[in-house]
Amino acid sequence: MLRRNVLSAFIAAMVAMAGGGAALAEQAKSLTVFAAASLKGSLDKAAQLYQSKTGVKVAISFAASSALAKQIEAGAPADLFLSADLKWMTYLVDKGAVNKEQVVKLLGNRLVLVGAPDFSKPLTIGQNFPLAEALGDGRIAMGEPKSVPAGKYGREALDYYGVWKAIEPKVAAADNVRAALQLVARGEAPLGIVYETDAKAEAGVKVVGVFPEESHAPIIYPIAPIAHATNPSTQDFLSFLTGAEAQAIFKQAGFTVLAGS
Repeated sequence: MLRRNVLSAFIAAMVAMAGGGAALAEQAKSLTVFAAASLKGSLDKAAQLYQSKTGVKVAISFAASSALAKQIEAGAPADLFLSADLKWMTYLVDKGAVNKEQVVKLLGNRLVLVGAPDFSKPLTIGQNFPLAEALGDGRIAMGEPKSVPAGKYGREALDYYGVWKAIEPKVAAADNVRAALQLVARGEAPLGIVYETDAKAEAGVKVVGVFPEESHAPIIYPIAPIAHATNPSTQDFLSFLTGAEAQAIFKQAGFTVLAGS
């Protein structure tokens, strides 16, 4: 009787292990990535290429880094987080949702002032430049300056040049940088502050000026696995993003590659 019970327990354990292995194998067929809205397009292309090579489907949720970080903090089922700034990644490190030693600085970008293709007012970025006058009765589209990375960089740059106080009442704050871009592309705002890669991806705007690097904190996109994630494909996809094929996609989109083989 004892031998029968032991055998039954052994068989049950083997079945449980097999079930767990099957579950891990099934989990490895898909991957969930939370990524900054400004990566839309280039990251989609990289994910499609990865899927074609591995069979692993990559589901990407694009939004403002601030919103995504809050969702991850609340327990959203993400495997990887790709932020548009270091501060929101550090936020998750401090919350224990990301391990500091696993954070990789993946990409860089530039901040630009954009307008409609027919925008013709002379405007040169510099100390006390006449941005408010150029806007007239219009507004300047940018990410929410208090939370969205592109908006925070934008406010920092305008403050650096001494024009933020004049511009603040004219800000059309958007939930993310792509939403700000669309306000300009649709003609709802004469000017906007976005990343260079966003401007390159949208034919409905033109670059009016580039904000020098010294006017704001470095624009860095860090990536890291979520601490509680157990998906066996996570590290493989992260390695793929630092490889030559993904690098080429990001470079074509206008990003600066900071990490890679």
